[in-house]
Amino acid sequence: MDSSSIDLPGCEVESIEKEGSRVSLRFSRAYIIKTMTGSAERTRWWQAGSLVFENAEVDGDLPPLPGICSGGDVGENIYTYRDMIPIPLQSRGHAFCDLGFEGTDLRLRVQAGSVHLDMIDRPRYIDHLRPGV
Repeated sequence: MDSSSIDLPGCEVESIEKEGSRVSLRFSRAYIIKTMTGSAERTRWWQAGSLVFENAEVDGDLPPLPGICSGGDVGENIYTYRDMIPIPLQSRGHAFCDLGFEGTDLRLRVQAGSVHLDMIDRPRYIDHLRPGV
């Protein structure tokens, strides 16, 4: 089965917007790893997009941005994704994130009633990731 996921460490975050009970984390460059069935090689791409939390509450202060994500957890219902986000992602029920940013101790901590990932435009190829190289 082919799969794609965002590799959170190193992703460029443009902004975090809070409008009412909606929190949107905007990636100017989200780094995507694509895996194809039957291939040992993976490919790396970049694409803009937003991770959107609905019925959300932010815990603490928003980190100063733009910035580089250092990783963390994104969760929906019983699943917790460490340092990655599966593509596609759309879920109702308990959702959360706890993300760090390079150069600051502040974290983005959100608790929400749903989460979805909206990718913009099309992915752009970067390189092949060959095993053992």
